Amino acid sequence: MTIQTTAKPKTKRGLERRAKILAAAEQVIGEKGFVAASIADITRAADTASGTFYIYFSGKDEVFRELVQDMGHATRSQAAERVAGATNRLEAERAGLAAYLTVVRDRPMQYRIVEEARFVDPEAYREYYTEFGKAYSEQLRQAAEKGEISAGDAEVRAWALMGLAKTLGERFVLWEDNVDIDRVVEEAHSFICNGLAP
Repeated sequence: MTIQTTAKPKTKRGLERRAKILAAAEQVIGEKGFVAASIADITRAADTASGTFYIYFSGKDEVFRELVQDMGHATRSQAAERVAGATNRLEAERAGLAAYLTVVRDRPMQYRIVEEARFVDPEAYREYYTEFGKAYSEQLRQAAEKGEISAGDAEVRAWALMGLAKTLGERFVLWEDNVDIDRVVEEAHSFICNGLAP
């Protein structure tokens, strides 16, 4: 899907208006889904005129793609911030998983948008996970070189760990009202470190 993008605003007021529209789009599309959500719904939720929407975005497709990209940036930056203080890779795994589940808890509508991208904008969906996977693979490769984890196929491991985090986010964060993230992280981290072997 090729999307024509509009220029970013240059004034503080323009940036704030654009951010307000994006926040409204996250809520509306997250609740209703891409197809059912209209630009009128988004502008109503943003308390702005329909014409104003088109100053900042070429259409609903552009807003959707930006929301997917924003979720990727938010997840990576929060994970990087939490992982920065880790003294080794296994500690980083714990911190990164906690960061991811926290993003899912704090931004459930955007998480749903990323999942919907699989059908609405497969290119954005694939890019979202591929970018994450590249960085993750490199971190695991470096950790193996340092002897912090065992040697193995870093790419396969990265995608396996991403799949684990994604599924835990769905089951324990999206499907439950009061998740104990620490409990989920503790059990998953034990599994990551020790596997299933007795």
